[in-house]
Amino acid sequence: MCGRFTQYFSWQEVRDFMDLTGPAPNLSPRYNLAPSQDAAVVREREGERALDMVRWGLVPFWSKDVKIGYKLINARSETVQAKPSFRAAYRSRRCLVPVDGYYEWTRRGSTRQAWLIGPAKGGLIALAGLWERWIMRDGTALPKSLTHLKPGDPVETFTILTAPAGGNVASIHHRMPVVLPPEAHDAWLQAKPVPLDGLPHAAMSVLPVSSHVNKPSNDDPLCIEAVHIS
Repeated sequence: MCGRFTQYFSWQEVRDFMDLTGPAPNLSPRYNLAPSQDAAVVREREGERALDMVRWGLVPFWSKDVKIGYKLINARSETVQAKPSFRAAYRSRRCLVPVDGYYEWTRRGSTRQAWLIGPAKGGLIALAGLWERWIMRDGTALPKSLTHLKPGDPVETFTILTAPAGGNVASIHHRMPVVLPPEAHDAWLQAKPVPLDGLPHAAMSVLPVSSHVNKPSNDDPLCIEAVHIS
């Protein structure tokens, strides 16, 4: 599962890591990205990689209700090729989601403990994603964040693939995002076969963070500060 993640990297960091082209976008650091918000994803067009802002929560092109995106923030790697919601995007609309890390929660009695999971050596990782373009239909009920749309307007959305967790990550949650190594980035973006078991689990670190991150509206450096737990 992946329900929140961070994108506080600089343009230079993500450009160098993902081999991006084009002008520098105006990136705002994000410490607590949540579903239905726009996030930076990498897509390939005419052989070049570009960083685009896309809404998190995939809406299949055939869907009559854009609100289905709230249920499709993740896609199971084991079934993504066959599931009607994902199979068309899997065949031809893939993306990479660059992140510094992502959050999971465990319960300790009545308390939820938040954990920041990221690359053990620091820097960025790329999560396997799929994207879709949905066209606004006349009379469609919209969430508040999309009420500016008119019939015919497109909405681009994405989902993050997940796989069984292992190592220290498995003690936090039984699933984790699919992290693709740099040597698999080209094949993934070009919709070629790619193993979806991700990076070795030992390559990930797990740090406890405060309950500040529990509230999606909190989006500041306090979210990623490690705390001591007994």
